[in-house]
This record gives sequence, structure tokens and C-alpha cells, in this order.
Amino acid sequence: MKKLKVYLDTSAIGYLDEQSHPSEMADMLTFWDVAKQGDFEIAISEVTLAELYDNKNSDKVSALMAYLSQINYETVELSDEINEIADAIKNAGILVSDKCKDDRNHIGCAIISGSDVLLSYNFKHLANVRTVNGVRGISTLKGYCNINIVPASMLIEKGDE
Repeated sequence: MKKLKVYLDTSAIGYLDEQSHPSEMADMLTFWDVAKQGDFEIAISEVTLAELYDNKNSDKVSALMAYLSQINYETVELSDEINEIADAIKNAGILVSDKCKDDRNHIGCAIISGSDVLLSYNFKHLANVRTVNGVRGISTLKGYCNINIVPASMLIEKGDE
């Protein structure tokens, strides 16, 4: 059976060490345990890495990079094709602000990498119905597979509660 390919945006990785959100952090740590076993194909991008390194808290950066060192992942580099997808998202009236450029690039990187899922805790811009529906429309028009944009809780199995 084909492994699920999961693209991690910066917010997902950040929640590995987010004490102020214990439930989400617990979900990400559970996902991470599965990812360390190689049950998922993982992709991140140069955008993700740049955003991680841009964090002013060097202890947080070190902690998150230590987590990344625990798994195998593919790093997606920006390309003309990714820029075209990001532009199509903006032109469709989705994530139009210049502040959303990295978010549009995350979506493009996830699509071009062949990911099934973009794992995100960015509910304002990415993991919401408006963005997901818009991205699906663009993916279909451009001939790409659809991608799900979800938080870790949607990918982990929890016991009967």
C-alpha cells in the first residue's frame, strides 16, 4: 500500500514545541512518533526552513531542528511551476495579501511535491473551507491532484474514547 505523503508547513512543525496549546502539541507529537517510524513520506520546503530559522527564539529553532533531524524528509525548492500555482491562488482571490505569499508557496510546494496532505495549524489562511475549496478548484483546472489541508488530529488514530 502506498504511503501517505504529507507536506509539513511551518505551523505544523512549530506545534511540536507549543506548550501554550497542549492538545495540538500532543497530536503533533503522536503524528511525529508515527512519522519517525517511516509510516508517512514527508516533504517540507525551503519556505518552511526559512520560516523556522526566522524565529527570534533560538532555543525554539534548535528544538524544532532537533525534531526534524529525527525523520527522513524531502526538501522542495521553489520553482516556476510553484510560482505559477501561487499566482493562480492569488488571482482566484484566495490569500491575496502580500503577507500570504509564503502560504501560497506552501500550497504550491505541497501540490508539486505530490503530497496527499498539507499538514497545517494555520486555520486563518490554510486549513479552512474557503482555502481548501479554492485550492481544489485550481488543482483541478491545472490538472493536479487534489490536496487535503488538515491539522495532525485528522491523520492520527486515537483509541476508542
